[in-house]
Amino acid sequence: MSYAIPPAGLPSQADDLTGTAVFTEAYAFMPAGVMRDIVTSFIPHWDKSRAWIIARPLSGFAETFSQYIVEVSAGGGSDRPEDNPDAEAVLFVVEGQVELKNSAGTHVLEEGGYAYLPAGQGWTLHNRSDKKATFHWVRKRYEAVDGIAAPEAFVTSDAETAPIAMPDTNGAWATTRFVEPTDLRHDMHFNIVTFQPGGLIPFEETHVMEHGLYVIEGTAEYLLNRDWVSVGPGDFMWLRAFCPQACRATGDGPFRYLLYKDVNRHAKLPW
Repeated sequence: MSYAIPPAGLPSQADDLTGTAVFTEAYAFMPAGVMRDIVTSFIPHWDKSRAWIIARPLSGFAETFSQYIVEVSAGGGSDRPEDNPDAEAVLFVVEGQVELKNSAGTHVLEEGGYAYLPAGQGWTLHNRSDKKATFHWVRKRYEAVDGIAAPEAFVTSDAETAPIAMPDTNGAWATTRFVEPTDLRHDMHFNIVTFQPGGLIPFEETHVMEHGLYVIEGTAEYLLNRDWVSVGPGDFMWLRAFCPQACRATGDGPFRYLLYKDVNRHAKLPW
């Protein structure tokens, strides 16, 4: 399995603009080519680390989550990664390996490694190797529900979790679900969606869930609101609630992306 990472660096002065980055009232599209050194951020209490912050709550847009791509140099990491006691997290490693310590013990997460970290439980993360490591970090304010216990920490991986084919697709469209959809303790999912060549979403999905979609492998044409956009490894799509979407995979290999969505809770009422 392969996992795209930001190209970093800085384009040559002779290079043309990507011409594809766009921010609209319904979605944002960030091609891999815009994820360069100059747009990274540094995070308090993280050593030898930097982050591409590719999503954050914005009033009137997508409001439930933030998503970082964190690069940790050899010897880097944090003993105090999260200061917000209400923030739950998912980590997904796309390059190298990291050592994670949390309430479930000490774990070495390699490429494809996944960890769920409940709100209010401390954790640490370090790169003990001699090469850089890169991982996605999704953060969300956990929405507790009276009478339903909060979820526990767990660690798994892409390799350990079998994709489940969508009904009536003959395996052309499948989802790797790290959390059982009916487990109401969880208020978000971070899945991997896979389309085989020619596979598609055959209708315009229009729903209340917000999305972050990061392409880790392959190519596709993706419908975002009214626009068909060509997408490939390292591209990121950020969709607000009810933004129509559809997809048709192109190329000779699988098209795969990481998918965030908020789930299993009432719609918030403003009064």
